[in-house]
Amino acid sequence: MIRGHAGVLKPSFSFMIFEMPTLECHKFKITAPSTFQMPSNYEKRRGLITKLQYSHGDRRTVFKSLHSTISSKPYNAQVGRKEDKASSLYSRPSLVEMKNVRLENRSKVYEFLRGIGVVPDELDGLELPVTVDVMKERVDFLLKLGLTIEDINNYPLVLGCSVKKNMIPVLDYLGKLGVRKSTFTEFLKRYPQVLHSSVVVDLAPVVKYLQGMDIKPNDIPRILERYPEVLGFKLEGTMSTSVAYLVGIGVARREIGGVLTKYPEILGMRVARVIKPFVEYLESLGIPRLAVARLIEKRPHILGFGLEKNVKPNIQLLLEFNVREAYLSSIVAQYAEIIGMDLEGKLQTQRNLLKSLIELDDDNFGAIIEKMPQIVSLSSSAVINHVDFLKTCGFSLLQVKNMVIGCPQLLALNIDIMKHSFEFFHMDMGRPLEDLVAFPAFFTYGLESTIKPRHRKVVQKGISCSLSWLLNCSDEKFVERMSYDTIDMEEMETIPTFDMNSLIQPQNNESDSEYEEDSEEET
Repeated sequence: MIRGHAGVLKPSFSFMIFEMPTLECHKFKITAPSTFQMPSNYEKRRGLITKLQYSHGDRRTVFKSLHSTISSKPYNAQVGRKEDKASSLYSRPSLVEMKNVRLENRSKVYEFLRGIGVVPDELDGLELPVTVDVMKERVDFLLKLGLTIEDINNYPLVLGCSVKKNMIPVLDYLGKLGVRKSTFTEFLKRYPQVLHSSVVVDLAPVVKYLQGMDIKPNDIPRILERYPEVLGFKLEGTMSTSVAYLVGIGVARREIGGVLTKYPEILGMRVARVIKPFVEYLESLGIPRLAVARLIEKRPHILGFGLEKNVKPNIQLLLEFNVREAYLSSIVAQYAEIIGMDLEGKLQTQRNLLKSLIELDDDNFGAIIEKMPQIVSLSSSAVINHVDFLKTCGFSLLQVKNMVIGCPQLLALNIDIMKHSFEFFHMDMGRPLEDLVAFPAFFTYGLESTIKPRHRKVVQKGISCSLSWLLNCSDEKFVERMSYDTIDMEEMETIPTFDMNSLIQPQNNESDSEYEEDSEEET
């Protein structure tokens, strides 16, 4: 017998009576407001029911509280099995059983992958689809994008990306930016990790950063197509430091957009390991830092030349081919590509070719490179055609040799233009061939813009002068020379030489950030 208490007169809450489906219900006769009787058979089941009575107005309510109705016997997790005297409310598999099911499903998925040639060894611990059908859907989607089984094996973690949750949102975002669908295959081969990215958290901030670098909207997709790895960089890391360093050495801030558009790989270069050592090495050759900055503005891809692998060995090769050390800075400033190419074979080929055509010796070959380093990239046919042209003009082999040594640019000019200039020289100017041998740079001047008008003026004034005095000066200087009463001495110079100061001068034109592929083809 348990005595209740009726001390609550106006409770502010109500009690609800829960009827458990496994309990046997009994009707009790309440004989007094404060007492009740518990059936003896219910006590035998070791369940305890407490009945609370309280007053609510004129009504009396009995609240039944289940304290313990669960048998002290251990719970049996097997589905469909019942206890002797009480049944479970529901049944579920044990953790061990669920683990076994997962292992069995994963084994089936692995079996499917091995069947199509995918090696799943790196997938342990990665969350994968629980069914073969879902995995097959992922594989089929990747194959439709143009990837191969070999590509998947190169980065098997891509199989952990959901088609709907990962792949489609990322590809849709790239498409909206303007990345061409025809480039998706190559894009994913180079940077499959992009499929793990969040559009909002990972991709959009990088795109916003690029736009903040004054890169034109139309250039953004071209940058991503050329260098998709940029989408994996952190804004506060390599990208910001590389840009800050370039601005610090003198790259114009307004040129950064064009520089990154032409060569976005800069964003992934570490300053201390790549950019700074490269800049300092060029300075050690005699190129002023500001001139290096101008080189980077014009040809930013030179930062990708391996310093130890290409640049330093190529500089050493130039010295071995009789280039004088004092001219190294001029050579690099004129033709920066020379420090990044496979140079040894080109040098040997051109030296042997000129030796066979005009009997050029090794020392003079070094002198030719000093004046025109681009000669290492001239095709053999171009060199042969220009030598043949000079011979047809009546020059001897020795004269051709001296002309090439004096002005190697002759081997790269347009032959048709050279023909017109030679005809005017021979027919209108009536000068001897020795004048051209002495000043072969005559062919480098514009016939209509420079040669003809200056020739007419000296004829009118009755001045007899050399080709160098006539042509090797600016228009302002030529007007000054026309004021001379007599020519006491020839202001003789060799062919125009490269002026490093011209490289240091700031560019007048606006930055061209339109996307252009840098041509690496030989002339």
